[in-house]
Amino acid sequence: MHLLPLPLEIAPSKMPNYIQLGQVAINAKNITKAIYYFEKAVEESPHNAQTLACLGQSLCWDNQFHKGLSFLKKAGKQLLKIARKTKDTKQLLSLAEQLQFWNDYPASLELIKQVVQINKKDTRAFQILAHTYSRLNDNKMAILASKQALKKNPNSPVLNIQHATLEAKSGDFDHAIKRLQDILDQPITNEESFRAHKELAILLDKTKQYKQVFNHLYSASELSETLPEVKKQDITHISNMLSSYTSGFNQDFINQNCKHNYNDQTPDPVFLIGFLRSGTTLTQEILGTHDNVFISDETNLVHSLRDKIESMPNNHRSISEQLSLATPKELQGLREFYWKSANDRYGSSINDKLFIDKTTMNTFSLGIINCIFPNAKIIFVMRDPRDVCLSCFMQIMAPSSITAHLFDWEKTIDLYTQSMSWWIHIKEIMSLKYIEFKYEDAITDFEPTFKKVFDFLDLDWTTEAHNFHKRATKKFIASPSFNQVSQPLYSSSVARWKQYETEFSPVIDKLHPFITAFNYDK
Repeated sequence: MHLLPLPLEIAPSKMPNYIQLGQVAINAKNITKAIYYFEKAVEESPHNAQTLACLGQSLCWDNQFHKGLSFLKKAGKQLLKIARKTKDTKQLLSLAEQLQFWNDYPASLELIKQVVQINKKDTRAFQILAHTYSRLNDNKMAILASKQALKKNPNSPVLNIQHATLEAKSGDFDHAIKRLQDILDQPITNEESFRAHKELAILLDKTKQYKQVFNHLYSASELSETLPEVKKQDITHISNMLSSYTSGFNQDFINQNCKHNYNDQTPDPVFLIGFLRSGTTLTQEILGTHDNVFISDETNLVHSLRDKIESMPNNHRSISEQLSLATPKELQGLREFYWKSANDRYGSSINDKLFIDKTTMNTFSLGIINCIFPNAKIIFVMRDPRDVCLSCFMQIMAPSSITAHLFDWEKTIDLYTQSMSWWIHIKEIMSLKYIEFKYEDAITDFEPTFKKVFDFLDLDWTTEAHNFHKRATKKFIASPSFNQVSQPLYSSSVARWKQYETEFSPVIDKLHPFITAFNYDK
């Protein structure tokens, strides 16, 4: 957990005592106590930027995002006043980055625009401004901000890599490729070299220079082994978890533990899942065009639910055993915990709409979902296994226990096969209603494909679904696919794997059972 440093005008010796106590609680990882003390601090100093920021961040760490972000924004207003007087924008920029950490890019953008107005020499501010515009799908403004940053530091590899990605988004592939090639000819860090190789591979693929693509992907893969954030990931975690789930979430478990009659008035969510790069983000944007739908985009709601289960009595047992031993009251409490977390994140207005939890790799948690939400509906998006694995290996993703596999070609294949083996296992025994559809069908037969999904959710079809990409350009999307879904449908991503058949030769035997099972062998 990271809290904003103290504003410059507050001396530590004059800090309210509640702030000090809150900081101690943070260091002890006691969020509940920290929130208590920071709330007291805000009562004493309601206009103090530090107290507001500390409370806001603590609430966000406690998954109370709706409330926490409101305090962070209040802190931003106070820091803006200070920055205008002192011309020191360091704290204001730091808060803008905090807002991005919690995915509030629109609020962050407003602060960063003020930063560059106050301090026009701040290279980093223009760099972050370019990134922010890019994440909000305003590439024209992103390029302008990036140019300002490059003027101040034209030889920076980081700034040039960023600018190359923006040039590529605007269709200027030749300049983008040349810029990345020039970067790789310079002495740069392993992390910068990794990023440049990845971005160059993506652009060479887009420009149909296929023979060069995997050379750069393999170079990036080799470099990734030196990156601290990749090295610290437990690559065995997913395999061990799925092995435990497959043995624990069996037919007997479903029969005995997934037929509870919960007496609450809350409906069960819809879960939109699949595998990474399979089309779940496209699906969320299309479903989100319906006025009666609320999309929760790539959140930790189910992950937090799993953590809650692991903190229950008998926590030395497996998840499935803990759920089997849980009392009806404890199971009811887990449902309430999920909905409280959702309301804390988004506010109570979500209760008036169909709530769709789109977190792609909630696929792993279907056993848990079946027990806690036995009336939930599942939307599972399929895509050709070869295109999925290719797209995952090309994609740049923040390292985690899941995505750490995607830095290596064979480990990408292994993650896919383990994940889809789990899906094949659980879908045959779970009592949840589900619909599968293929990404490729959505591309070639858009309206009939998605009408079936709308019907499955008891939603009337809306012609606005055809305009999903226009809506996507006006908001932040958490998925790495944010740029693709802001464009009309395109077919170039279908059967892209055929350009790389040679690279699939060593791994195709692992994928073949899934190619056949999902009818991609015809």
